[in-house]
Amino acid sequence: MSPLVEIRNLSKVYTRGRQRIEVLHHVDLDIPQGDFLALMGPSGSGKTTLLNLIGGLDSPTEGTLCVAGRRIDQLGQSELARWRASNVGFVFQFYNLLPMLSASRNVELPLLLTKLPAAKRRSHAAVALELVGLADRATHKPGELSGGQQQRVAIARAIVSDPTLLVCDEPTGDLDRQSAVEVLTLLQRLNRDHGKTVVMVTHDPKAAEYASHTLHLDKGTLVEAARAADAAAS
Repeated sequence: MSPLVEIRNLSKVYTRGRQRIEVLHHVDLDIPQGDFLALMGPSGSGKTTLLNLIGGLDSPTEGTLCVAGRRIDQLGQSELARWRASNVGFVFQFYNLLPMLSASRNVELPLLLTKLPAAKRRSHAAVALELVGLADRATHKPGELSGGQQQRVAIARAIVSDPTLLVCDEPTGDLDRQSAVEVLTLLQRLNRDHGKTVVMVTHDPKAAEYASHTLHLDKGTLVEAARAADAAAS
C-alpha cells in the first residue's frame, strides 16, 4: 500500500529582499495511512513550514509532495483551496473560534463551503461535537467555555467534513496540563478509532508521547533522534 503522504527532495526557500532563506533542505518522508506522527525540533527548524506544506497551506520551492495519490505541489491556489476543504482538517495553537457564534455554528463553518443543506450541516456539526465530548455545550459561545473545551470545539470543526488528514500545530501550546491531556487523548482516539491520519508539530516531549512515533527536524533537515537531542542541548 502506498503511503498517504509521499515527500521527495522537498525544499522551501523564502526571499526577503536580496536575502534567500532556505527553510527546508531536500526532505524525503513517507507518512502511512492511519499514522500519528509528531514533528519536533528547535524554533526555526522548519517543522511548521513542513506541516503547512503537507496541509496545502503553502507550496514547495522544489521537490514533489503527493497526498493520497495526488500531486498537490502542482495545484494552483484555487485548486489547492478546494483540495484543502475536502481533505484536511486544521488544528492550531490558538483556537480561532468566532466569539459571537455558538460552538455548533463554529463547527458548522467549513460546511458553508459545501452544497449541504442547512439541516445536514447542523446534523454533521452535532455529530462532530458528540465525538469530542461536547454535545452538551453546542449552544455555548467560546467565552463561556474553558481553553480545553474551545480547543475541542476547534477539533470538532477540523473533523466535521470528515477529512483524511489532520494537521495540528502546537495544539496544546496554550493549555494547562490537564486540558492538554484531554486534547491529546482525543487526537489519539480520532487516530486509533476513526482512522484519522494525524501530523502534529509540538515542542513538548510529553505531547509527542501520544503519537505513534516522532521525527525530528534541525535546520531544515530530518535528523536521527540522538542527533536531535544533541542539537536541543547545545
